[in-house]
Amino acid sequence: MTDKSYMSAEATQLLAEFAPNDLDPPTAETIHLHRQSAKDAFLPRAERAVARTGVSVREAEIGGVPCLDIQPKGTPKGTVLYCFGGGYISGSAQEDLIVSAELCAGTGARVVSVDYRLAPEHPWPAANEDAAVVYDALCASDTGFALAGESAGGNLALTLMQRAANEGLAAPSAVLLLSPWCDLGHGGDSLHNNDGRDPTLRLDYVRAASALYSGAEDPNRPEISPINGAFSADGPPVMITTGTRDLLLSQCVELARRMRGAGQPVDLEVFDGLWHVFEFYDELPEARASLDACAAFLRSHLSG
Repeated sequence: MTDKSYMSAEATQLLAEFAPNDLDPPTAETIHLHRQSAKDAFLPRAERAVARTGVSVREAEIGGVPCLDIQPKGTPKGTVLYCFGGGYISGSAQEDLIVSAELCAGTGARVVSVDYRLAPEHPWPAANEDAAVVYDALCASDTGFALAGESAGGNLALTLMQRAANEGLAAPSAVLLLSPWCDLGHGGDSLHNNDGRDPTLRLDYVRAASALYSGAEDPNRPEISPINGAFSADGPPVMITTGTRDLLLSQCVELARRMRGAGQPVDLEVFDGLWHVFEFYDELPEARASLDACAAFLRSHLSG
C-alpha cells in the first residue's frame, strides 16, 4: 500500500465517501435510469457553478441544433465550442455547466455548448453531425474559436479537429480535453487496472455505451475512435487532463504519445489519485487548479 499520497485531504475524504453505483450496465430499456442518476448528481452542481461564476446562460439554436450560449461578464474575448460528456448516451449541455461555466468565467470567452443527440435513440453519426453543424456555423462567422470537451465530449472535440483537417476547414485555435474517451475499441491497461479504483466510471458502463453508440459500425474507425485518426505538426495545440485513477488514463497517455510522435504540440496533465473528470467536483483543490490551468491554456490561444 502507498505510504504517501499527493492527494488533497478533500480528495481523500471524497474518495472515501463515494457511494458505489449499483445500476446495471445501461441498455436501451434502462438508459433512462442512468440519465436520471446523472441529472440528480450533477444539475445541482451545475446551478452552483453558474451562481458562483456569474455567467449568463441562454438556450439557442445554431443551424437547428440546440445549444447553450454562455456569456461572461463584460465583452467576450473569443469563443469556445464545448462538447459535454456522458458516454454519448447520457448527459447534457446543462449538466456540463459545471465545467463550461468555469471555462467561460476563467477565459472571459463566450462558450457555445452543443446539446447533441444521444444514443441509442440516435447512434453514430448523429452527435458528430450536430456538432459539425455548429462548428461550420462558427467557422462562417470569421472569428477564431477553440474546442473543449470532457470524456465523450473530448472524443467529439477530437473528431471535429480531425474533420476540419480532412476537409480543409478552419482549424480550432486550441483543443482542451478532460479525460477524453478517445478509443471506443477498449484499448489501454487502465481499463482493467483502474476498474474499481475509479469511483465514477466502470468498464461495464464503457463497454455498454460503446455498443449503444457505435451500433453496427466498427468502433475502431477513426470517426468513432479518433485515437486512430491522423495527427499532424500543423494541428492546433492540445491540453489533456486526467488522473492516476481515471479508467481512461491509458487512452489519455496514448493519445498524447501519438500526438507527440506526429509533432503536434500537446500538454498532458496527470493528477495523482484523481479519477475520471475529477473537475466536476468543485470541493477539490485539484479541480480548481486544473480548471484554472485549462482556462489559462485556452486564454493564451483565444483572440479577443
